[in-house]
Amino acid sequence: MRSVADLLRAEDRKAVLALATDERVRLALALGERDLESFRLAHDPPLTRDEAVRRLERQRQHGRRPCRCIEELIG
Repeated sequence: MRSVADLLRAEDRKAVLALATDERVRLALALGERDLESFRLAHDPPLTRDEAVRRLERQRQHGRRPCRCIEELIG
């Protein structure tokens, strides 16, 4: 038996696959911006956009072998 979540996931996947490539790219960028804004506003006080991007980059790099180039880019 399929759950409601499975059905919704299948519908979303079908809708995304029906989009043209440029529309998928626009959707991905819009979702990224939406998520960045949510992350930014979840802090008290809200972070600036640049600070939110910097924190997410640092989290992504945490635990990886240090790279001087990346360290210079993200602070």
